[in-house]
Amino acid sequence: MAPRIQLEKAAWRWVETVKPEEIEQEHIELAYRVNLPACKRGTCRRNCRGNPNCLVGIGEQAWLGEIDENAFHNIDDPNSERRDKNTFVGLTNLGATCYVNTFLQVWFHNLELRRSLYQQMSISFLDYEPQSICEHLQYLFALLQNSNRKYIDPSGLVKALGLDTGQQQDAQEFSKLFLSLLEDTLSKQKNPNVQNVIQRQFCGQFSYVTVCNQCERSSALPSRFYELELNIQGHKNLTECVTEFLKEEKLDGENRYFCESCQSKQNATRRIKLHSLPPTLNLQLMRFVFDRQTGHKKKLNTFISFPEQLEMGPFLEGKQGTCVYELSAVLIHRGISAYSGHYIAHVKDARTGDWYKFNDEEIEKMEGKKLQLGIEEDIAETVKSQTRKPKCSKGYHCSRNAYMLVYKVQEEKTYRNNATVNVCSFLQRLVDQDNHKFEEWCSEMADMRKQSVDKGKAKHEEVKELYELLPAKDGDPYEFIPLDWLKKWLDDSTATKEIDNSLFLCCHSKLHPDKVGESKRVSLQAAELLYKRYGGGPRLDNFSLCRECVSQRCRVLRLKNQLNEDYKEVSNLVKRVGEGYWVGKVSLRSWRQLALEQLEEDEHETKHSNGQTNGRGPHTNKLSEGNEDEMKTFNEDVVCSHGGLGILETERKLVSSEVWTKLRAYFPKAPEFTQNQEPCQQCLTLEQEEKDNEAVSKMMALDQKNQLLNLFHEKNRPTLTKWPQGTDVLYIVPLYFVDEWRKFIRRPTKSSPVSNVGNTLLLCPHGGFMFTYDSLIDGDAQHIALLWPSEWEVISRLFIVDQPISIHCIKQSGSTTEYTTQPDLCWECREGFLFQQQRDLREYTQATIYIRKVVEDQMMLKEAAPEMNASSSEAEEEKEEQPKVDGDKDPDFSQSQDGAKRLKLSESGIRRSTRHRKLRGEKALIVSANQTLKELKIQIMHAFSVAPFDQNLSINGKSLTDDSATLGSLGVIPESIICLKADEPIADYAAMDDVYQVRMPEEGFKGTGLLGH
Repeated sequence: MAPRIQLEKAAWRWVETVKPEEIEQEHIELAYRVNLPACKRGTCRRNCRGNPNCLVGIGEQAWLGEIDENAFHNIDDPNSERRDKNTFVGLTNLGATCYVNTFLQVWFHNLELRRSLYQQMSISFLDYEPQSICEHLQYLFALLQNSNRKYIDPSGLVKALGLDTGQQQDAQEFSKLFLSLLEDTLSKQKNPNVQNVIQRQFCGQFSYVTVCNQCERSSALPSRFYELELNIQGHKNLTECVTEFLKEEKLDGENRYFCESCQSKQNATRRIKLHSLPPTLNLQLMRFVFDRQTGHKKKLNTFISFPEQLEMGPFLEGKQGTCVYELSAVLIHRGISAYSGHYIAHVKDARTGDWYKFNDEEIEKMEGKKLQLGIEEDIAETVKSQTRKPKCSKGYHCSRNAYMLVYKVQEEKTYRNNATVNVCSFLQRLVDQDNHKFEEWCSEMADMRKQSVDKGKAKHEEVKELYELLPAKDGDPYEFIPLDWLKKWLDDSTATKEIDNSLFLCCHSKLHPDKVGESKRVSLQAAELLYKRYGGGPRLDNFSLCRECVSQRCRVLRLKNQLNEDYKEVSNLVKRVGEGYWVGKVSLRSWRQLALEQLEEDEHETKHSNGQTNGRGPHTNKLSEGNEDEMKTFNEDVVCSHGGLGILETERKLVSSEVWTKLRAYFPKAPEFTQNQEPCQQCLTLEQEEKDNEAVSKMMALDQKNQLLNLFHEKNRPTLTKWPQGTDVLYIVPLYFVDEWRKFIRRPTKSSPVSNVGNTLLLCPHGGFMFTYDSLIDGDAQHIALLWPSEWEVISRLFIVDQPISIHCIKQSGSTTEYTTQPDLCWECREGFLFQQQRDLREYTQATIYIRKVVEDQMMLKEAAPEMNASSSEAEEEKEEQPKVDGDKDPDFSQSQDGAKRLKLSESGIRRSTRHRKLRGEKALIVSANQTLKELKIQIMHAFSVAPFDQNLSINGKSLTDDSATLGSLGVIPESIICLKADEPIADYAAMDDVYQVRMPEEGFKGTGLLGH
């Protein structure tokens, strides 16, 4: 089928030969494309929107073939949540709790620990619910053992511990604190097997042995351990790490040892001696270390190889024979940063010897009863550490992400196979209750699935039946149905809204010709069934084809065709010098577009409200060039505000009577002005008055300039820092008054003359002066201008003075000089002014400061060239401003109820210039007073790509070092300039990632149940 635009053109091609009054039924059916051939299935890749008879590609493909039942619902199979036979149960990640899940799985697989926990206590009442941390751990272990679910929610235990589920914590610290908490809780039990289970399983003995080099006296300090913390930096395998842990350390220099025998400090050696090892040996690989250079933790991505069987006999003191441990768990941290990443655990089943990977909810059994670390080692490489994985011997594994290894002492296979742990009755009762809830949920989901499938099958039969009835046969009755409704009917498998044809109606309540492409012609039988089942309306049948709309469209199209010929003829005629009628030049340039708009206004009655009408289409903005206003009525641009002919002859053109006749045919209501029409007399009078006023303003400006020439040119101005000789009084006026007066003098015809001095701007509500002599010297003088007494006499004569303000120099006896003002200073308002100024500087929000980057030790000079995009204050002073009419508000002053302007004190205490000359290497940042220096450094990092630990900041020569201090307390105020000196970046590229992660100081497990809170 031809494209939609071609179909639309073909539908109206007959208007070239048929007049509106000659339209027959066949022409109407051509306009509505009733007789276009229907498309066959397989011929259209998508639906033909311009053909109302094309019913292909509207969504029927999904219903006419074989149907997949899963397409009728979005409910997953509830059995996918069911635990598979002979598998373990996963744990839900509550946000960032994967580090907790890994340890829970490891401890669950410690059969002795699990058995002892079940024996902790026995509950007889039926409504028991876990309360304490140990009770939640009991229940969690029981669910992991006997739940029917594929994974369970550990939120009860996590909530009891008080952990923040959105913050990832130090996994090794969590392990230590949790075991310590468990040991303390279980030690209070009466059952001795329960009391000492933590010590029996995890506790070993070693001693710190120190030997004096002088007297060779040996002293031992015995100690217990629950895990061995092994340094991995610089090592390749586990044996090297253990050897370094036990190696001899020299104590000399400042670290010399005080010998009891020698009664003095002596050189000595110290080492750790292992005396006994626990059944479960936890080896912490110290991957997360503190970096002194950055002030943050970082991860060591060093490859370490470790054996499946670890011989610890050689490391034990006085041990004869072997002491073999078998690898039972490997805890993995994926990620290059210490502050992000993911934790998983590889655990060996104590009963079968099979290896499993525990990744939160997902559990994977390894093939062949072998540990397979797999993709856990495929982490992103940093730029500087593209290290290849070393080859591992048989019986060894190699990892750059393992942070904890769990070994268990080798046991007899017979004991291993008989090792069973039974859940006590009160816990099993809770598990049974949860399993019952799960089975009810599965049954409910299965019922919902079945209901959706049944509805879908019924809909499938309905669609197949109705779609076959949709095509309308030639000569049979038909109706129009919206295409979008048909698509939703075929796409939506649950609910279908009623049919709505209201948007397709013309003003005659029939089908709009322009909407036929958005509807489909269907058989009357199909329409009857659809309306019966879904309702809606109004119904549009073969009697809903609108003759009036077709006739109007025919007239408009014919006129549009004629318009092009008339436009060419008028364009040629206006080139000749003609006499007859005045036409606006803008109207003459855009008359064709205006004529199209006029035709579309006539067509408005047949246009739908959603269509583009009245010339508001895409061509509306192309009426005229330059800054001319959008034309609404032809020739309105020669009409003045009084309804007469405008006085500007340059904006109109004389055209001949022949041209005007053609234009008048398109614009019968256009204003008409003959060649002999006189311009508007009122406009001529106003023009003359304006010229007279400009002449008066020029004379006034020249007179004022000559009388105050030095004030205008800013020459021979008095200053307070060096009081001028020959006078003991100077007069004060607002600088705002002088600026406005100078604007008037420069451009008297563009600016309004100044009539009032307005000294109340500088006075408080009580009539007192707001500034002292010292404050004017220190900076408040930016608000005022000083006048000589002779200049004040001229000012008083030329302008209205509301209140004279003067400053007097009174010489006392000796060499002392006193300065007073008239009116006197108002101390009460002055103190309030200063208090507000200081408060605003301390409590600002969303203020701008500037960070200036310093190269090496050389500060950027103030004389440095400003950036190209920085505005120059001198240029702005020269920029002319439009004159302010009465009532306009000045941004630097506030207006009181009596209409008098006063200094605006609300923003920063005193009026400050908002312009800042920005230098190269300087950037503006938006900050608040309560923001910390640490947060500012993060902003600077994003702006300058300099890490916080490489930033040296200073303000006015004072270094800013306290990261926790607020900017307000450090003296950073709006418009401050902070100097940034960047150190050379460190070689550890992963540290930058750590900085992005760290925003607040690390709290660790403060406030959680692990610390007794």
